[in-house]
Amino acid sequence: MSDVVTEVRRRLAEAADPERAPQMQAYMKSAMPFLGVSTPSLRAVLREVFAEHRLPDRAAWQAAVLALWDQARFREERYAAIELTGHRYYRGWQDAEALRLYQHLVVTGAWWDYIDGIASARVGTILRADPATVEPGVRAWAEDADLWLRRTAILCQLGSKAETRTDLLEHVLDRNLLGSRHGGEFFIQKAVAWALREHAKTDPEWVQAYVARHHDALAPLSRREALKNLRPRRPRRAATRPGRGS
Repeated sequence: MSDVVTEVRRRLAEAADPERAPQMQAYMKSAMPFLGVSTPSLRAVLREVFAEHRLPDRAAWQAAVLALWDQARFREERYAAIELTGHRYYRGWQDAEALRLYQHLVVTGAWWDYIDGIASARVGTILRADPATVEPGVRAWAEDADLWLRRTAILCQLGSKAETRTDLLEHVLDRNLLGSRHGGEFFIQKAVAWALREHAKTDPEWVQAYVARHHDALAPLSRREALKNLRPRRPRRAATRPGRGS
């Protein structure tokens, strides 16, 4: 475990660009500094390091993730931790047991650049594989005091398409409309909009019906973006038969 963590830190430091770093930090509004490593460079470094330092078991994998995350001095180290969670070598550990790890990352990360990928690519994958086990936890997150757990619950089905569990989607949305604990927060309103807009690609009628039912409880931002790519319904015209003299 220590080998992969040490090597990630060393290689990221080698790839650092001090001129880019302040701009990246300012854009992300981050208290933690950046090294200035671009996303393509970050992924290239991690591909090599993860291939060279394969972890033997779940305990070592989780320990490496937490070391990179909890001891991070630069934001790219936390990006590396997220990449490590989803690496193909460790797909067998993408299960309900991993949700405690992801909850820790969400709560301590508390910003969109960390949370959104964890929600859709990690929690969502586990949810689709084992809905009976995972869904109760997602429902609980939708009502949690923590804003970012709520956002995770809202966004975790972004990639589900036809597998979207609409009863779960409705539950997590209903708990985060205007008047809810964090319903006035931009990051919740944006998440609601994103979840609805994405599901509209699969089931536009469901989304239109949801927006109609909850019109006044949806923030204008959420309502507008949910329907952004949908054409308004047009009333059906009654069929007419030609008269005898026509």
